Amino acid sequence: MAGHARRPRLVAGNWKMHRTAPEAAALAAEVRRLLGANPPCAVAVCPPFTALEAVRVALAGSPIALGAQNLHPETHGAFTGEVSGPMLAALGCRYVIVGHSERRHGMGEDDATVARKLRAARRDGLIPIVCVGETLAERESQRTAEVLVRQVGAAFDGLDPAAAAETVVAYEPVWAIGTGRVATPAQAREAHLIIRATLDRVVGAGTGAAACILYGGSVNADNAASLFAEAEVDGALVGGASLDAAAFFRIAAAAAAV
Repeated sequence: MAGHARRPRLVAGNWKMHRTAPEAAALAAEVRRLLGANPPCAVAVCPPFTALEAVRVALAGSPIALGAQNLHPETHGAFTGEVSGPMLAALGCRYVIVGHSERRHGMGEDDATVARKLRAARRDGLIPIVCVGETLAERESQRTAEVLVRQVGAAFDGLDPAAAAETVVAYEPVWAIGTGRVATPAQAREAHLIIRATLDRVVGAGTGAAACILYGGSVNADNAASLFAEAEVDGALVGGASLDAAAFFRIAAAAAAV
């Protein structure tokens, strides 16, 4: 556990396509009230684009960070319906989710696109939360390691150690997202170790041990503590449970309790 203590703890809420601006502001205000002036760990919330400004106002002066769910690789241009990194940074975003499985599998984002978005986030002063993870079919065919090595390798190839150290990775097994199925602590540990070993190989020795790697996939207030007790798990990217302020608070508290 000594190595674990060196790494930052982060709990980030991915609100996905939920909450209008007024609803999001109310949720953010409740999260802020529960977490107080000294949250138990680093905390971020990632509302929809349309609610970013309302949530920014609701969180102003608090230690809770604002994040976005996606960005376009270019800084500006004729990209109807897209949002760029400079736009997010100007709104006060600190984090941006990159390569979530719902975008990889539902919106056709491939490894090369995810790599471009990671670099765009870095360029624009945002901390990328890069999502990787295997489908159920890939896990059942013993291809988890192959998929993680490919996804992490593509995303981090050519990144210098300093940039890699400031990039968060979220291991999100696709089969656990929104299904109620959760990776066991042992499964999470195995996947996080594969990610750390791949970072060492692609970026440089020591990169993996220093990386902040979150677990995501049906994390809730009841299972968070067992996941966070695993030394390789540095926090969580929380989906549905982040829409419940009390549950989200309990998850954050669990991250600090072990």
